[in-house]
Amino acid sequence: MATIKIPPVLRPSVGGEKEIGASGGSVGEVLRDGRAVGYERGRNAEASPYRFRLEVEPEVWFLEDDGYELAVFHSHPTSAPRPSRADLERAGLWASRPWLILRTDTRELAAWRIEDGRAREVTIA
Repeated sequence: MATIKIPPVLRPSVGGEKEIGASGGSVGEVLRDGRAVGYERGRNAEASPYRFRLEVEPEVWFLEDDGYELAVFHSHPTSAPRPSRADLERAGLWASRPWLILRTDTRELAAWRIEDGRAREVTIA
C-alpha cells in the first residue's frame, strides 16, 4: 500500500481523539483497500507518554478475517511524527501494519510501514 486514504469525515477523529495526547493514548485504525473506514479504540499498555504498546480487544483481530487491515494510530507529544527507536524495537505484532503517528503539539500527521526494523513513509491522501 503506497497511500492511505483518510476521508474528511474520519479526519476529525483521527486527528482529534481526546485521549491522543500527553497520555500516549491510542486507537487501532481500521482500513479496507488502503482507505480508513473507522477505528477501534485500543490502549497504550505502557500507560506512558514515552513508551508505546498498543493493545486492542481480542475480537478486533478477527476484522482481518473479513478483509480489513488494522493499523496503529498513536501520538508523540513533541517529537517528529515518525516511528521512534522504541516504536521500531517494540512494534511486535503491529510491525507489518501501517502506523499513523500524530505530533500533538503541531497536529502533524504522518503514516509509515515498519518492515525489517526500518520505517518507510506512506503517503496520506
